[in-house]
Amino acid sequence: MANPTSRHSSSRRDKRRANWKIHLPNLAICPECQEPKLPHRVCMSCGSYNGKKILEVVEKESS
Repeated sequence: MANPTSRHSSSRRDKRRANWKIHLPNLAICPECQEPKLPHRVCMSCGSYNGKKILEVVEKESS
């Protein structure tokens, strides 16, 4: 196995690592309940997708 003959500078190393940023997911507003949700997924607060009721959402009991 060949080894690098010259050392890479820290600037070159950091340029390679510059794109490892965390990013926030895009959020869409649910047209039924106006809650934020991930696009192209069922809304977890009302259970609708594309104007149709997909999931039956059960309310949690507060004790």
